[in-house]
Amino acid sequence: MPTLHRRVQGAHFDARAKRIRCSAARIRRPSVWPLTSFYWDNLIHFGMGPKQGPDGTLAFTLPMGEARLPGIAAEDIGKCVLGLMKKRDAYLGTTVGIAGEHLTGSQMAVALTKAFGREVRYNAVSPEVYRTFGFPGADELGNMFQFKRDFNAAFCGARNPVIARTLNPSLQTFAQWLEGNKNQIPLS
Repeated sequence: MPTLHRRVQGAHFDARAKRIRCSAARIRRPSVWPLTSFYWDNLIHFGMGPKQGPDGTLAFTLPMGEARLPGIAAEDIGKCVLGLMKKRDAYLGTTVGIAGEHLTGSQMAVALTKAFGREVRYNAVSPEVYRTFGFPGADELGNMFQFKRDFNAAFCGARNPVIARTLNPSLQTFAQWLEGNKNQIPLS
């Protein structure tokens, strides 16, 4: 992965790790640290949803190949954290990864197709290509997705949907989240 701005490779991960180390040093007592996943809400708020091409076809683009992407509805994160607080003694001193599902880009495209009632194709690009897309943060996101792709087993392994569901029994699947949010996803 390229180093960005002469100092970081994955600002998302680097900044979070630094924040956790500083918080842990300041708190000086056992805590529970939740690890989140890709927010499905990024399809709404950050323009990561399907885009319509010149021929009218919708394409969903990620630099993940067929690696799985742990994802979660943003609203489910707070519910999982509440579940951690309710079961604090069982998780004290640990880091707990949460995800609604681990899906490939192809699987997400199938769910998007069903939700929109029209075909959505998965467009797998390399992280190198993704970094050239020219939107603010494209280079950082390319690095983030490359990390998730290259270290997929470890990244997915640290984010367990089964544990998340025990913390939040109403945890949504991607299809359930889409049903309630598809009309908010811009397709242009």
